[in-house]
Amino acid sequence: MPKSADSDSETGTSKSSPGLERTKPWRTADDVPWSLLNEAQLADAYDVVVAPALRREDRDPATDRPSYEWLSANGFRGLTYTLSTYHDTTFSDFWQETLDYGEQQDSYDWDIEHQGTRESLTTYLNAKHEAANDWTDSTRETIRYRLARYARSYRERHGTDDLLAPVNADTDITETEAVDRCRETFAYMGEQFADSTIARVHDAIRNWYNWLVERRVATVNPTNGAEDWFGWQRSSDTDPVALAPEHVRAMFDTAVRSRDKMLVVALAGWGLRAGEVAALHEDQLVLDGESPSVEFEERKNGPGTVSIVYGADVAQRHCDRVEGYLFPSKRSQTGHVYPSTIASWFHDLADKASVPKEIDGVERKPHMGRRFWYDAYSRTTQELLTHVQDIASEQGSASAKVVFEDYLTDERKRELRREFMREKLATAFTSSDE
Repeated sequence: MPKSADSDSETGTSKSSPGLERTKPWRTADDVPWSLLNEAQLADAYDVVVAPALRREDRDPATDRPSYEWLSANGFRGLTYTLSTYHDTTFSDFWQETLDYGEQQDSYDWDIEHQGTRESLTTYLNAKHEAANDWTDSTRETIRYRLARYARSYRERHGTDDLLAPVNADTDITETEAVDRCRETFAYMGEQFADSTIARVHDAIRNWYNWLVERRVATVNPTNGAEDWFGWQRSSDTDPVALAPEHVRAMFDTAVRSRDKMLVVALAGWGLRAGEVAALHEDQLVLDGESPSVEFEERKNGPGTVSIVYGADVAQRHCDRVEGYLFPSKRSQTGHVYPSTIASWFHDLADKASVPKEIDGVERKPHMGRRFWYDAYSRTTQELLTHVQDIASEQGSASAKVVFEDYLTDERKRELRREFMREKLATAFTSSDE
């Protein structure tokens, strides 16, 4: 069980301070000064505020290790951030070594509360995996991610992840209501994900519902007609696939070493290529002032200046640890690591963070971090045009794009882009204690 927060495990001396004691009693995550606590005190805080939240969901805090997503969604991201940033450890290690709890029994955390839905999805995957000769383990992992993503989005939109009740023969929910809820979920997902991602999630959940209908468990497939209704633009096999925000968040939370945090920020927070990340030099970073940036003398198919919306603090701390190249190598003739090393580090970290080896049916690769950034930037541009539409109407112009280009100063354009982009990146990077 956790050691007392009132004593140092090595010296036996008191580690509590009157200042910290005055913050007690801790009743919620907002009461806890996470970043000021040592590991024993964090264990104390865990028992006081995290464990009760798990019990309220009928979960055993001693055997059911919460996921990073659950901790973040329930206001406890300050804990994982503090463990990673100030104690050089992961939540998994903290849970087992400091709290002295057992390994999580379920090998996959669906992050779904409704047991019936969780069991049905698992049974479907098992049955499909056994019946389909072409289903590899990575394919199963990818489909499982898509099913879980829909269930979580459904819960975020409707307050429940019970996907069985709306299609049950004994339900009071009408078929029309079931279809409407499904389409509202897809519309909600449209605010966060690209069309191609939602289309693939739709395919996965539609097939599950078809399976339920065939087995007479469900009376209707509520996804029918959704693709025609939304008209999603599907990407081809050669189009890039992006990491989802939760993938980036899981990798960033899992990263303990400064090198790994810098890696995630450079790929997904700045949208750089693996080769650009490998060769990053501290002289390229402009971290002072209101508009920090990365500067390139020459760059393929991209601006010479990349705005740093998130990660300037991460970069500054990393630069304090290195000199010259951000990812130096004594064995390389260039003085920095090769792009293949960046890819290797990326996959090692992704594996630790339980990011699927296939995403949307495509083998995982570092470029997906860059694509995450571009998807966020694309949505930012669309929202910016919507934002200035009112100005366009006042100016008698039918084109918001014209107003954006001609009526706003360059400084205001940069301010708006950074503001809107920061909101997009916050879903993957912002910690609850920032």
